[in-house]
Amino acid sequence: MFFYLSKIFWFFIQPLNLAIFLLLAGLLAAVFGRRRLAASGSMLAFLILSLSAWTSLGAMMLNPLEERFAKPSLPQRVDGIVVLGGGFEGAINLARGGYELNSGGDRMVETAILARRFPQAKVVVSGGTGELFLDGEGDADTAPRLLGALGVGADRLILENKSRNTYENAVFTRQLVAPKPGETWLLVTSAFHMPRAKALFDKAGFPTIPWPVDYRTSGKEGIGLFRDNPADSLQVATMAIREWIGLAAYWLSGRIDRPFPGG
Repeated sequence: MFFYLSKIFWFFIQPLNLAIFLLLAGLLAAVFGRRRLAASGSMLAFLILSLSAWTSLGAMMLNPLEERFAKPSLPQRVDGIVVLGGGFEGAINLARGGYELNSGGDRMVETAILARRFPQAKVVVSGGTGELFLDGEGDADTAPRLLGALGVGADRLILENKSRNTYENAVFTRQLVAPKPGETWLLVTSAFHMPRAKALFDKAGFPTIPWPVDYRTSGKEGIGLFRDNPADSLQVATMAIREWIGLAAYWLSGRIDRPFPGG
């Protein structure tokens, strides 16, 4: 139930969709002669889109998440690497059978680099299909094609392809791997996603060393207008809002112990 409610809620609350719904509400209000209500809806839609696309608000919201876990020094020995899904274009790969990467593809590239550096380490890819309406291939089903092409042997791979969100990533991976005391596992995911992911793996009883990748901010954006192109700014704002809402929802539901987990 949590999965479905979160997806439905996010469909309505993400900045672009919310602005569209507010514009539609404004148009309906205008049709029925409610001019003040129509103007309010239109102004709110404009404010949401302009702040998200034309300002550095999204980067300023995302940067604290990215800074929460610094990338540590590599340990001498690594027994395994867990990479969370979210780096592939699932719909395209399902149709074409390739391994097209999206903006989060750094997760898979970094995993291949780490796997070559630690040739004895197991590599766990955790990620099924987490969409309600879109049909696509889960990352754990696509990853063997890319990782194999990059020299990571199939015998090293452990594939968890049932999870639909980060909570299920942690729980299902823990059940599948059953890590032993004293083992060293790296957790690879996007830097902005690491606080929630690390907290969930800790809660599931799977100790990991966070290895953040896929940074979206420089930390030097500051407050200002037009610091990036509007499409990228809107995407960053959407990611930031989604991640902060996710942290709050997971904390309120008891799935993580703190609203802003850190090291």
